[in-house]
Amino acid sequence: MSFLWPDFLWLLPGLLLVPAAYVWLQRRRNKAALRYSSLGIVRAAAAGQSWRRHLPPALFLLACSGLLLAAARPVARVPLPWARSSIMLAMDVSLSMRVTDVKPNRLVAAQDAAKSFLRELPKNIEVGLVTFAGSSQVAQRATLDRESLVASIDAFQMQMGTAVGNAIVLCLAELFPEQGIELGDMTFGSMRLGRSLDEKAKPPPKQIAPVAPGSFDSAAIILLSDGRRTTGIDTLQAAKMAADRGVRIYVVGLGTVDGDAAMPEGIAIYMKLDEPTLREVARMTGGEYHHAGTAEMLRSVYEKLGSRLQVQARETELTGIFALISALVAMAAATLSLLWFGRVA
Repeated sequence: MSFLWPDFLWLLPGLLLVPAAYVWLQRRRNKAALRYSSLGIVRAAAAGQSWRRHLPPALFLLACSGLLLAAARPVARVPLPWARSSIMLAMDVSLSMRVTDVKPNRLVAAQDAAKSFLRELPKNIEVGLVTFAGSSQVAQRATLDRESLVASIDAFQMQMGTAVGNAIVLCLAELFPEQGIELGDMTFGSMRLGRSLDEKAKPPPKQIAPVAPGSFDSAAIILLSDGRRTTGIDTLQAAKMAADRGVRIYVVGLGTVDGDAAMPEGIAIYMKLDEPTLREVARMTGGEYHHAGTAEMLRSVYEKLGSRLQVQARETELTGIFALISALVAMAAATLSLLWFGRVA
């Protein structure tokens, strides 16, 4: 635990004077009581030695200590559910996703696992969907509408090629629209062919100050791929962009890592999962890499990701909690004093 205003902690030793003053006052009261011959007064003085007499002041002292700690603004890493958070699902729809080593095939298994993941995810977390093969596109902007997401997942259209880096950049463009990240400019340059002469030139991307990898708690990317990059932006360059913005990438590698696999038509293709690069993407961004070789394993991976993404340990200020507990303790001290002695003392 740390404190934003630690100077207030210097007042805590001063509270040690309060018990000393209380003991001195109690001894003085007892001596004064013994000067009288009234037996009732003596009994009242003796009653002051009971634990009931000392409990309310002790509780009040505890409340004062808590209020001083609250004034110092304590901060601690506390596991909390995300609020107003976004997750971008980047899913591979290349032709190799038709391979049947994951039953019934990789694409269907990935679709089923993604829909199961959406059902388990808290309803207050927005989810966006990016598909990628030779090109990348936003299939669904971040939304709370799970039905629209499921419809987009069911409508996947497979293509040739695998542009993993493009998918990551497109996810970042969706998460940070104010930064002006342009996938087309990064791929073809700012003077790319096909730009209309009447089209106004867009401002350059906003320069950002890099932050610690994984430090941005309001968003994450889940990347699923079954192959290696064949086109588009370099995968590690895109991962560096995510790391500089503090966005974690959780990578799911799907299918075989050995090389050959068979298409449904019996055509053999060369498809080797680029595990070293995918692992490096996860490492650079503070995320995790999982290999899913079967449909059951893929579902298990998504379930683990769901439970991890629902709760994150974050630096949270505990001032309100300390102040509330201290107020309740002070109220308890006053209530007991009224019940037992008919006054707040």
